[in-house]
Amino acid sequence: MVKEKVLITGGGGFIGSNLANYLAKDYEVTVLDDGYLGSEENISDSVTFFERSVVEDNLPTDVDIVFHLAALSSYAMHEANPQQGARVNVEGFVNVVEQARKDGCETVVYASTSSIYGSQTTPSPEGMPVSVNTGYEASKLAREQYAEYFSNHYEMSLAGMRFFSVYQGYGGAEEHKGSYANVIAQFADDLANGRSPKLYGDGTQTRDFTHVDDIVRGLEIAARQQLDGIYNLGTGERYTFNTVVDLLNEELETDIQPKYIENPIPDSVYVQDTCADATKMTNETGWEPTVAFHDGIKRVCNQYK
Repeated sequence: MVKEKVLITGGGGFIGSNLANYLAKDYEVTVLDDGYLGSEENISDSVTFFERSVVEDNLPTDVDIVFHLAALSSYAMHEANPQQGARVNVEGFVNVVEQARKDGCETVVYASTSSIYGSQTTPSPEGMPVSVNTGYEASKLAREQYAEYFSNHYEMSLAGMRFFSVYQGYGGAEEHKGSYANVIAQFADDLANGRSPKLYGDGTQTRDFTHVDDIVRGLEIAARQQLDGIYNLGTGERYTFNTVVDLLNEELETDIQPKYIENPIPDSVYVQDTCADATKMTNETGWEPTVAFHDGIKRVCNQYK
């Protein structure tokens, strides 16, 4: 049986490499990554790798499915160079989708963000009002708008997945991200090496932490069912940074207190709390998160034992 062809942009990065390695057994997988936050070392030998940028011409888009995960993926990256942020996140998205469309691809699954919900202590459904306070958020919302255009004008299927605080730990493919890695990975590595984790403010901010294994399954399901529109991928539970440190200390059998520092991100744009309502995804596809948070904490800590 001929395997379907898949292109993953940003496929050498944290989520992208997990997706590439997961799909490699059932699909013919090609990865595109410019090497900024991704590496060929993260992917298996059965995956074809190209070190190229999403803004280039003549990309390998003659595939059945495109997973577009390439992005400058933080507030700081966009503030440092807003033009480059827009170029990669918006122009790069349009460039990849348009080349794929011309090559006959009709299915695209892409990364959006839950940050556009702002600070929310109750579950956020896809239909609630969203707002833009940073260049990063603007670029992701622009993707959603362009995806709607491609869907309406060309009858393509484009599923925008709003991720909620994806984590895995340095034992996976997250270590190369350094200060851009999820706080769970950073805090665990600090504690395991005798360092005090640095928490912004008083540590009471909360996140809906979602394990990368659940994100990867959701991405494949979205492609397989040719979803079109916006979907949340999250657990519907949230934990404070203080709780994360407590659970990591318990699992690692350490007793190191965090260091509280001033938040370098302005209060006006900092997202204090996130919480997903993934009912739409569950109802339409049956997807549900399977990695309980305490089990995820254990997985993160396993490499240190």
